[in-house]
Amino acid sequence: MYHCPVNICLVGVTDECAHIVATTEPLHPFSHQVFRTDDPNAAEVARAEALFIDVTDRDAAALVGAVLEHKKHWAKLVVIARHEQVPELAAFFDAIADIWIAPLSTQEFTYRYTHWQHLCRRDADAWETEQFLEATINSIPCLVWYKSKDGIHHKVNDAFCATVNKEKDDVQGRGHAYIWDVEADDPACIESERQVMESESTIVSEEVVQTGDGTRLLTTYKSPLYNVDGSVMGTVGVAIDVTQERAYEGEIVEKNRTLETIFTTMECGVITHSQDGSRVVGVNQAALNILGYESEEDLVAGGFDMVAHSVLPEDADRLRAAIATLKNVGDSVSTEYRVRHDNGDILHVLGNVKLIENDGEPMYQRFLLDYTDRKLAEVQKERHQKELIHALSEDYLIVCSFNLDTGEGVPLRVSGDETRHLDDLFCGTLMLERCIDEYLASAVHEDDRATLGEALSAQNLRRALAETTRIHVNYRTERDGDVEYCQATAVRTGDWAEGHDIVLGFRSVDAQTRDEMKRRALLEEALDQANKASAAKSAFLSNMSHDIRTPMNAIVGFTTLAGSRIDQPEKVREYLDKIQSSSTHLLSLINDILDMSRIESGKVALDEQPCSLVDLLDDLYSIVQAEASARQLYLTVNTSGLAHPNVRCDKLRINQILLNLLGNSLKFTKPGGFIKVNVEEVPGAPEGYGRYRFTVSDTGIGMSPEFVDHIFDPFERERTSTISGIQGTGLGMSITKNLVDMMHGTIAVESKKGVGSLFTIELTLALDARGEGAARVRAEKAAHAHPHTVHGSRILLVDDNDLNREIAITLLEDEGFAVEYAVDGQEAVDKLRASGADHFQLVLMDVQMPVMNGYEATRAIRNLDDERLARIPILAMTADAFEEDRQKALRCGMNGHLTKPIEISKLFEALDTVLA
Repeated sequence: MYHCPVNICLVGVTDECAHIVATTEPLHPFSHQVFRTDDPNAAEVARAEALFIDVTDRDAAALVGAVLEHKKHWAKLVVIARHEQVPELAAFFDAIADIWIAPLSTQEFTYRYTHWQHLCRRDADAWETEQFLEATINSIPCLVWYKSKDGIHHKVNDAFCATVNKEKDDVQGRGHAYIWDVEADDPACIESERQVMESESTIVSEEVVQTGDGTRLLTTYKSPLYNVDGSVMGTVGVAIDVTQERAYEGEIVEKNRTLETIFTTMECGVITHSQDGSRVVGVNQAALNILGYESEEDLVAGGFDMVAHSVLPEDADRLRAAIATLKNVGDSVSTEYRVRHDNGDILHVLGNVKLIENDGEPMYQRFLLDYTDRKLAEVQKERHQKELIHALSEDYLIVCSFNLDTGEGVPLRVSGDETRHLDDLFCGTLMLERCIDEYLASAVHEDDRATLGEALSAQNLRRALAETTRIHVNYRTERDGDVEYCQATAVRTGDWAEGHDIVLGFRSVDAQTRDEMKRRALLEEALDQANKASAAKSAFLSNMSHDIRTPMNAIVGFTTLAGSRIDQPEKVREYLDKIQSSSTHLLSLINDILDMSRIESGKVALDEQPCSLVDLLDDLYSIVQAEASARQLYLTVNTSGLAHPNVRCDKLRINQILLNLLGNSLKFTKPGGFIKVNVEEVPGAPEGYGRYRFTVSDTGIGMSPEFVDHIFDPFERERTSTISGIQGTGLGMSITKNLVDMMHGTIAVESKKGVGSLFTIELTLALDARGEGAARVRAEKAAHAHPHTVHGSRILLVDDNDLNREIAITLLEDEGFAVEYAVDGQEAVDKLRASGADHFQLVLMDVQMPVMNGYEATRAIRNLDDERLARIPILAMTADAFEEDRQKALRCGMNGHLTKPIEISKLFEALDTVLA
């Protein structure tokens, strides 16, 4: 039935072998198209379903690897190789269908190729057979299963899964108890399967199966399954669930018994007469009393002819018509009618007529029951129910009852609001379709008519109410241009299996809906604000964790290296330069993290300054190289492709982007791997700008195509055993993407599992108009750093931390300042008061100290009696780095604010400014 066209690609195959493939007739139903190539052409390899590769005189692993990179995953690959080349192919055994050992004679190649054709047809035939089997067993409503000797279900069909309410993967490989939600396997089921396997014959039986929801009755057909050697390996079963059918039969029997009991135990009248009604065979006194006669003779004399004369004329014709419906012996019919006695009393009679056979003659046997009292009670109850319905439906504009089978209905309550004109639409005998159509056209908003009309169709109501007892549908009405929110409610009544009766109501929910809309808007606004706050906090934590650790690792690493090479001054100087570079980057990150106003608003401004991309990449290499060496990785940075290295950019943000990418490469590349960073200029930039392409590539574990599609989503990390145990928040790539977007750039990623990843970033940066702008800025800063304007000035350093004092004192004394210190604010005030106005020229004041903090000490100094001493310059030098801390320092009387850790250039710049 099937047809299988096959594209065959021959790579490096000899002319003789290629001729055999091209001229050999394909087996039915296959057709072949053969094409050759000396090297693995990607396009031809990709469209082939079968590939034959001759690697006898070539690099076997390289050639097979190149083919596998482009072939379809299900295409068959046959490799022709010399015996000694087989070890080279070991890594590809799972992807190779067969290896033919060269040299091959023409006869041997023909045999192998013909044998390969037969294997392909065998696989296709097996696939077709499996398709036939699956389509057959899953299209029939019967339960089908295949079980092993130990009772494990190895295969089931869709109907089986629907019956047990489980997925196939949750059923196959499981036993009876688990599948049917019971504690133990069914002994009867086990016994029947044992008999099937022992007798090796089909057994048909009815089995009661215990389930977690009760019992089910199945008609089963069980047959043996055989092994290849002919022994029995299990059973195949087919079952029909007859639970519901048996329940219906029992229900019918029970109803008949109930009816017979009613007529035999109560005071029930009985009449038996001929089929034409001319002859009364028998009548009991109860029947005579009900019909208003003293004796059988009075009944006959009164003109009994199928129907007694006392039956009201309007009911007599309906009673005759009911009797006429009985055609076969055993048929019966029930009906109600009324009887008038001579004294004027009206009795309500519940009658049943059955066609029976008496001595071969068909007759009618009739039962009469006086239920006048019950009828009056029902009338009273109906009246009471109507009153209850009216009271309970006070909030409804319309309440009606309908039978969904006939569409007929009656109004139970209609609003007295004359402006709605509902009395005209819902009055008298109603038809569901007509009433809904007229209501839709006259009152319902045009945008909601189709939805409400479909929801209230008889077909949809039957389907929806079969699963629940009540449904609600919201819609809008429109009156005089005003929109009102309303709700339709349908509730099923009575026995749904016997008749589809409903009560349908319409009410206004305008006030509730508008209040709910206001509350929902407030909640959505609050949720949006909460999400923004959460996103800002997540960005803060991600930047702090991911970005600080990389330069910190370089600082720690080069500090260790410097300590181990203390006797090599050149090396130590090199390491100190790298520590300085990493420290500068770390300090920039910390200052940015502490800027809480920008983090909370979700805004980060770019600070574009003159910068050399060559220096930027050199600094980046210094930061990362230590960790790369520790992980035994080869790191290269190439800037040879830069024609204009001097640009204006945010160096910190570009560093942050590249460090994020390099951090991932370091984590996910195994020892011995390569990490490459390259930057080059590409065409397409406007005048005065350059377009720069940054690439970061590695030979790491790579990523799946599915993960690559979501790599820039927040918190995304690929879950594989390869990276289990590697820490990370999953925000690094999302942050990187946001930073690139801020710079109006693009970022792309290419990755393959087990091969590695390549990230490409393109940024358009303004060229530095001064040519060597970045170098000149650094030169100017260096020129201004020394010498300081005031040598020999005496400074009072106030700090409670020993290490901080040692660092500050050394830096200041190296630059020619005289330094004295105090360990808290009170000691500083005392030293100033004791020293006099001309002893100290400046105070460097810490803020958080014991005894008296820096703010209190500053206020105390400003309140000293000696006016010259009270005006001494005071600079805050503190780790409190928020903007509000700087403002607080200025408000209490300080002249400036410096943050820790100390940036030497800023410290001496501030000292020169204040002391000048």
